[in-house]
Amino acid sequence: MEPTVTPAATPSSVGIRYGLIIGVVSAILSVIQLSLFEDPETPFRWVGAIVAIVGIVLAHKKFKELNHGFMSYGQGLGIGTIVSAVGGLVSSVFSYLYMTFINPEYMTRVMELQRAKMEAKGLDDAQIDQALGMAQKFSGGPMIIVFGLIGAVFMGFIISLIISAFTKNTRPEFE
Repeated sequence: MEPTVTPAATPSSVGIRYGLIIGVVSAILSVIQLSLFEDPETPFRWVGAIVAIVGIVLAHKKFKELNHGFMSYGQGLGIGTIVSAVGGLVSSVFSYLYMTFINPEYMTRVMELQRAKMEAKGLDDAQIDQALGMAQKFSGGPMIIVFGLIGAVFMGFIISLIISAFTKNTRPEFE
């Protein structure tokens, strides 16, 4: 009988697992924010960033636990980026579904709120219409998913650059 060897975890396996968890938690937070707060620019929106940071740190910890305490900087960067990409995709798909099927009037309310804010700043109607027209092009339909994913990957990469510097533990060369 041959001994079984448990393979070490890969960055992608840990990243996907934690990305799905982060995506579901972000979707739940989105439900809370979209249903309780009229203005999308509340301080509550930063809770999602905290969730992403905690998720990346926990994913790094789990990877190191499964790999005998070792994780290179590149592996940490990859894990964090994968966590962010998967979490961003899940969260963006939820946002698309919410704004398209559950509450299609949501974007209209947001645009009206933005118009009021721009009028309070003293912008004229032509400038406001141009800004809102541009925003509407990029915030409608599947573009929500595309820009949500791009934003999540970009921010996750930046956050992972910093977190990986602290959580890395490279394997000694002569082991």
